[in-house]
Amino acid sequence: MPYAIECEGLKKTYPSSPPVEALRGIDLAVEQGECFGVLGPNGAGKTTTIEILEGLLPPTEGTARVLGKSWDSDAAAIREEIGLTLQETRLSEKLTVLETLTLFRSFYREGLSAEQAMDRVSLGEKADSRLKHLSGGQKQRVAVATALVGNPRLLFLDEPTTGLDPASRRELWGVISDFQATGGTVMLTTHYMDEAERLCDRVAIFDYGKILALDTPRNLIAGLAAEHFVEFSVAGDTLSESFGADLPGVTAVAKEGSVHSLSVEQVHIAIPALLDRIEADGLTLTSLSTRQATLEDVFVSLTGRHLEETAEVSA
Repeated sequence: MPYAIECEGLKKTYPSSPPVEALRGIDLAVEQGECFGVLGPNGAGKTTTIEILEGLLPPTEGTARVLGKSWDSDAAAIREEIGLTLQETRLSEKLTVLETLTLFRSFYREGLSAEQAMDRVSLGEKADSRLKHLSGGQKQRVAVATALVGNPRLLFLDEPTTGLDPASRRELWGVISDFQATGGTVMLTTHYMDEAERLCDRVAIFDYGKILALDTPRNLIAGLAAEHFVEFSVAGDTLSESFGADLPGVTAVAKEGSVHSLSVEQVHIAIPALLDRIEADGLTLTSLSTRQATLEDVFVSLTGRHLEETAEVSA
């Protein structure tokens, strides 16, 4: 079976002074039936990549194939087999949910009925509601329903949960998981690392138009020098940035503001040693917490900065 998505040497340069290199050589292959995550901050190249794969942008260099086909020669066939939601989907606020999905269903030769698409996103009871009366989460589910109504084999979702409350995010996660359970392939861009860990079989971490790492979330996290982090602070914040580096089981140390972070392999060894050192130095512990390593920590390890920091700079 051909890959659902193949990219080789994909580059995109926007003319300006100086030229902006949005993509600097992307190579990836997505298996059919996989949920593949494209992660990174705003400006990393996520949306440019997905818009090339959706046929909305031509690449400057390189090749991209979707479901074994090329946009240059098989555009009509590809459109019948994919569904997509853009980073900003603007639908007519005056139409009802049923009218909106009936309109989008007319774009395809085959597909689901409007009623079936509504059921897929749990909006059957909102069939006669105008979009202007829906909540933000409900509008986003309508947008996903417009992508599902053609019964696609491949679904592109560009940051589908940005700006949604936690309950609405979980509802959309369920829709995505259900689509994949029927054999569908999903390509998802997001800057929410927890979303990628929850949904994606594999992820590619983008930054400055390049892929820094590509693997399963579990393998990427396992590639760190630690499985857990011990975070603590002391009264007066008199500690050096290297405090605790020599403690047993500690592989790295960091400090952000008044909070010290120890990367550790075995929490049950590191914490007693830390508490003994704090007591011996006559310090007063004001906070102590532990957490497991996440994809966010992988991003920090690769780039030296947090995802939120890069998103703010890009904005």
